[in-house]
Amino acid sequence: MKPVIAIACLLLLLSADRVSAQANFFEGKTIRIIVGLPAGDAYDLYPRMLANYMGKYIPGNPAIMVQNMPGASSMIAANYVYNIAKPDGLTLGATLPSLYMDQLLGRKEVKFDWRKFGWLGSFEASNNLLYMRSDTPFKTIHDVAKANPSPKCGSTGTGSPSYFLVKLLNEAIGTKFEVVTGYQGGQEIDLAVERNEVVCRGFTVTTFFAREPFHSWRKKNFVRVLFQTGKKRDPRLADTPTVNELMDEYKTPEATRRMGALALASGEFGRPIFAGPGTPADRLKLLREAFNKSLKDPELLAEAAKKRLEIDPASGEELDALAKDVMAANKDAIERLSKLLK
Repeated sequence: MKPVIAIACLLLLLSADRVSAQANFFEGKTIRIIVGLPAGDAYDLYPRMLANYMGKYIPGNPAIMVQNMPGASSMIAANYVYNIAKPDGLTLGATLPSLYMDQLLGRKEVKFDWRKFGWLGSFEASNNLLYMRSDTPFKTIHDVAKANPSPKCGSTGTGSPSYFLVKLLNEAIGTKFEVVTGYQGGQEIDLAVERNEVVCRGFTVTTFFAREPFHSWRKKNFVRVLFQTGKKRDPRLADTPTVNELMDEYKTPEATRRMGALALASGEFGRPIFAGPGTPADRLKLLREAFNKSLKDPELLAEAAKKRLEIDPASGEELDALAKDVMAANKDAIERLSKLLK
């Protein structure tokens, strides 16, 4: 038994040395979270909330700050974390969850490999919806299948839910949405809706029930929700059909359904946060543990509830497996996705 005890003690000492080394590394330093959307966007609100708590769960208690780097549906931020930032655990990324589709389609702007990010985890799974101005003639999603002229929806770019959701409905059930791209973020699209430049937008259910202008819009009946994603209807949208229900109703071909499942996997990534490739494994492990502990912190949970930000976390290991899964999609699904998002 004595050799066993000695080995156990040695392992404990080595573990303590590793923790001490990481404490020495992080002490006195600042971690940056690069957010690929503008300040005030829901994808920005979550990392800012995390920044107030995560440092206390990292050895050395580093400061944490948020830096916004919007553009190209958050691809600029993803490229920055992957290629420019040092892979030392001091730079993290928070982007839209659907950027993997741009890589699958071989877009030249993609300078990252989705599989190689060091995933810390996700704040929540993000089901989506599409709202439409109530003063349009489109009272249900079925009306959009007969549209003339086509209703215009705003989008940041092809890697955004505001783009692929409406394109998917066009393909799956024959709606006639038109997409206007180039907006910097969701708030800019919402302003465009108020100005009647565009009349619809696809984005997360959480955001729709979390902040203005949507509280006021719902009270004034300024918009209505035409469809939602997810395996079942959100209780707050009990009268709104899901994409799967619509595909059942319109008898969408199986090949299109498979392509749709690949696109909608972005909801499983939710609101991800990641480190760059090559981040030391022991440092990534500490960051993952700190992320997980932060999302169980009673003060963070109370703040999230006050801000109506839902917390339904996924682990870094889960996102790592999901990233490998979506990037291994079959050729037919990728080709159909390419045609959808061309």
